[in-house]
Amino acid sequence: MSALLTPTVDVRRAGGRLASRLSWLDSKHSFSLGTHRPDPDNTHHGLLLVHNEDLVQPGTGFDTHPHQDMEIVTWVLQGSLVHQDSGGHSGVIYPGLAQRMSAGTGILHSEKNDPYGSTAERPTDPVHFVQMWVLPDEAGIAPGYEQLEIDGELLSGGLVTVASGMDRDKDISAIRIRNRHAALHAARLRPGQQVILPEAPYLHLFVARGSLDLEGTGRLDEGDAVRFTATGGHRVAATEPAEILVWEMHATFEL
Repeated sequence: MSALLTPTVDVRRAGGRLASRLSWLDSKHSFSLGTHRPDPDNTHHGLLLVHNEDLVQPGTGFDTHPHQDMEIVTWVLQGSLVHQDSGGHSGVIYPGLAQRMSAGTGILHSEKNDPYGSTAERPTDPVHFVQMWVLPDEAGIAPGYEQLEIDGELLSGGLVTVASGMDRDKDISAIRIRNRHAALHAARLRPGQQVILPEAPYLHLFVARGSLDLEGTGRLDEGDAVRFTATGGHRVAATEPAEILVWEMHATFEL
């Protein structure tokens, strides 16, 4: 597939993202969606359709709403997020705990910066998280939910596979997503630490925290992203404590 593509390294700076701001929500969107004017040149990259960075104020959040035929992965950077859905799943997501919800034939869910029960202590700080949507490679599957604690594995400083549908990853500790062409990796890097990005037809790098140098490109800061096409194997080195999210994708789709 990559032989038919033009190798590109497309840097998208944090300040260029679309934004939705409400009294309770500050959301930054890497791709065109929702209430924003559709941009046909910014609908997705590879299989990645949505990549939102959200800040939700205490005691608020997303009320119950529907999804269908989508793999939704949530990664919390600070605070905790309460998930509840119509499949009977509930849980609190926090840094180092990855979550995947398969919407499949249809599911309702809510996400709140609010604890369970009226007797629990109310949060005082916003919850900061990244939510990513990937199309499944099969429509009409049964809805599902999975969460996995990987905080310990991140201590290594290398790339850790967080979620994958790829056959090569079926025996490792990672959340399973319903697309055999995609995998999400994460790394927490100390200053001076380096990792080499995977090679894939489509790759998406997001700097969730800190700053780093990307080989051949230069400095990337918090909130910056890079869309690689028909390339990979680039080295990234942290210049301060940093956290990155990397989608490796071996297919794409047409809207």
